[in-house]
Amino acid sequence: MCNISTISVTGDDALEFLQGQLTNDLRRLDREAEILAAWCNPKGRVIWFGTVSKASAGYDLSAPAETAEDIVRRMTMFRFRSKVEFSIADDKTSIDPGFLIENGYPFIGSAQAEQFTAHMLNLDLLDAISYDKGCYTGQEIIARTHYKGASKRRLARFESAAAVAVGDKVSLDGRDIGEVLNVAGCELLAVVPVDKVGSALTVNGITLTHKPLPQQQGTAG
Repeated sequence: MCNISTISVTGDDALEFLQGQLTNDLRRLDREAEILAAWCNPKGRVIWFGTVSKASAGYDLSAPAETAEDIVRRMTMFRFRSKVEFSIADDKTSIDPGFLIENGYPFIGSAQAEQFTAHMLNLDLLDAISYDKGCYTGQEIIARTHYKGASKRRLARFESAAAVAVGDKVSLDGRDIGEVLNVAGCELLAVVPVDKVGSALTVNGITLTHKPLPQQQGTAG
């Protein structure tokens, strides 16, 4: 199971602060109960991905329990003079990783943080990115990728003939071309070249079978 913590972001400047850090537009929460968003480094690599919702005193972010403290520590470094406070709820929830994989929701734990860009993780297809809300950390790289259509590697779902592990390399004809991101039994998500998704891919010699994701139906990738 994937353990999830809740990070509360409160204070007079909570909205302004998060708007300048996260990939999605928090003004959507005026009409939506919850949105998906990511926090990226200046190179556009994803540090955190999860849900954002309004709370009575600010906003709640869902985060892998293993990364919650580090996310708060790093966000605090960017606070400067902003009136923003962070706290982590004591209780945790558990999510079935198979439900996440089936829907193509990447789980970004400590091992995956800052390894992949937003487009590699299909965050544009998951409606987790705003292109018109203004500047945020990593926005320049994300916008450039979007408008140039230059995402050559993306997240894809596969079924393996035997168990594989997170971080294992995906190979084609003996050459490593991708990496396993998340695993639940023999179901997995991996970041691979878009034009190789339907090829004879393997992990440690184990055959992979491609299984299309809901958000990729009818897209060219």
